[in-house]
Amino acid sequence: MTTKYVIIIPDGAADYPLDCFDGKTILEVADIPNTDKISIDGKQGIVQTVPPDMTPGSDVAQMSLLGYDPMQYYPGRAPIEAAAQGIKLAPDEWVFRCNLVTIADGKMADHSAGHVPTAEAGKLIRELEAALGDPKIRFYPGVSYRNLCVIAGEQFDVETQPPHDIIGRKVSKNLPHGKNAELLKDIMARSQQLFENHEVNRVRRDLGENPVSSVWLWGQGQAAWLESFHKRFGLKGAAITAVDLVRGLAGLIGFDVIDVEGATGYFDTNYIGKAQAAIKALEDYDLVFVHIEAPDEAGHSGNAELKKRAVEKIDKHIVGPVHEALKEYDSWRLLVMPDHPTPVETRAHTDDPVPFAMAGSGVTGILHRPFSEGNAYQSGFRVDNGFEMMEYFLKA
Repeated sequence: MTTKYVIIIPDGAADYPLDCFDGKTILEVADIPNTDKISIDGKQGIVQTVPPDMTPGSDVAQMSLLGYDPMQYYPGRAPIEAAAQGIKLAPDEWVFRCNLVTIADGKMADHSAGHVPTAEAGKLIRELEAALGDPKIRFYPGVSYRNLCVIAGEQFDVETQPPHDIIGRKVSKNLPHGKNAELLKDIMARSQQLFENHEVNRVRRDLGENPVSSVWLWGQGQAAWLESFHKRFGLKGAAITAVDLVRGLAGLIGFDVIDVEGATGYFDTNYIGKAQAAIKALEDYDLVFVHIEAPDEAGHSGNAELKKRAVEKIDKHIVGPVHEALKEYDSWRLLVMPDHPTPVETRAHTDDPVPFAMAGSGVTGILHRPFSEGNAYQSGFRVDNGFEMMEYFLKA
């Protein structure tokens, strides 16, 4: 008998108790009856998705969720996104994530430059490449602020900072440092000169929008490789996401990526369309991985109410319909869990364990309570190595 599996990832949804919610977390105050039902009827617990001494990024956490040990496989964030864009890296090439950011008063004000539209971002990126005039440096426009920079013929041993983890901090104290860091800082400085009075920014300022102050280079690495998911687990998988990071991971492990019209990687994403695509995909795939970025973006913006609404939309428009559709199959399992916390108070990722809720065929409960960080801890069920969660989900 074939079992159907779905994993739903509300990115960054886990959080800390908040004064604005009377000392409760977002998961505790949000109206999420469908996720609560999975938690009550099934099993909940906590998972350590980020290994010790690794940066708590979505790349590391989601690699764990997909069943791959980041300590063994992690190549850096940018190589994963390069795979999503089909960029083939030569042995002497390094790729960097190239955010478009807003810097104000010497501090990182916005890791996304107001979620600059893709068309505007592409124009800036292409003009920067032309202005640099260096054939060894190539830029690849992505979606909105998420772009890539490839540098050939150089060697790097540098430490870089994710811009979303240094919001409100001085840029000067978080610039790249290490071997060949000066090249990266030069590219960033030249972008600031080009962008300062660019027509795109003149219009953005007139409209009261955050200008694009600079590119920010980070997440570096060289060509990535991962063993196929089918070879490891014997299942055919598909991923639904609007984020290149997840697209890249999916492609590297042999998942098909299903595009959904209106999926933005932001609050206005097409929640209903993602659910419909997941339900349809179950006809052809054994496992469907559904990723929603909105709670993470709300956490980075420090907006608790917006994060709460995003979690509620995921529950209503994705978790509920997918859960009902799975019940039509003789054997099925559903897992709902964030990849990492993105607390609204810190506006940055943390490496705290995350709660999960799992239901379906053969799943027996431990603590029959609604879904929350606190209840997940009280269940006493803990997976210390996040990459082992996949095997438990599929086979326990």
